[in-house]
Amino acid sequence: MSIANRTAAEVLEREFLEVRAKILEIGASLDRLDRANGDVAQERRRELIQQGLKILLEMEPARAERIQLLFSRPYESNWPSELDVTLRS
Repeated sequence: MSIANRTAAEVLEREFLEVRAKILEIGASLDRLDRANGDVAQERRRELIQQGLKILLEMEPARAERIQLLFSRPYESNWPSELDVTLRS
């Protein structure tokens, strides 16, 4: 059965434990950051995590896409030379 044919209740039943585990994992990671020596509150990656969490809380579509774009590098046409990659013809 495709996802389009499932009810929201069926999707929740199927996904709940996995989502719960992922949320717990994120919480544990943030707790480890809080307990560690030093402060990364102003670090760019920490800010990206905060922005990603805010996107998750929004009740708007395409959250996964918006989070992917948040963590992605902007497209640069010269990326092969920047990353020292040789493209095959």
